Amino acid sequence: MRSSVLSLSSARDAYSATPHVERAVASALPTRLRPADLLRLTDEGAEDVLAGRFDHLLPANGIWPADERWAARLLTDDEVDVWLISWTPGKSTELHDHAGSLGALTVLSGALSEFRWNGTELRRRILAAGDQASFPIGWVHDVMRAPAQSVAGSTSESIDPALLEPTLSVHAYSPPLTAMSYYDVTGHGTLRRTRTVLTDQPEGDM
Repeated sequence: MRSSVLSLSSARDAYSATPHVERAVASALPTRLRPADLLRLTDEGAEDVLAGRFDHLLPANGIWPADERWAARLLTDDEVDVWLISWTPGKSTELHDHAGSLGALTVLSGALSEFRWNGTELRRRILAAGDQASFPIGWVHDVMRAPAQSVAGSTSESIDPALLEPTLSVHAYSPPLTAMSYYDVTGHGTLRRTRTVLTDQPEGDM
């Protein structure tokens, strides 16, 4: 990767958790970064969070929000945004795409349920701590914190709900997010776009 793309470790003190960034809408040109680059950045981000390098961005007193999703921007430049997201029970992102941005994530702790549109139906998978996923342009999905019983069902083990606290993931988007479209599944087994919003927030507005 070109040196103009900062690593998370070198940039950890250069950026703040400012929730909104003034940025022009992304051009139609594809990003130079590949899904593998974004997966590497999310993996590095997860390692840096675990190592305490972003403790200054975390909620005060280590108390994670219990009612709404929370996010902090770990890195931003002209090519990529990297975010840490905390997930709360029962709060989904709604079915959405990332407009002209590629995406990737690494689950840091807990587990996520992803419902992905495969062209004919929604398919569900569980992403547990350490799992990664990448999202090409046109990827439509809904993401939420996985219920404890769902995680147990995927692993054939009993899961202590306390192990899902907090549920954290690191996400990267390139070009940085500028818009997202939301969808419903129709009774005819197709997707219907319901709205498009301008946003620089990850996985839907926090």
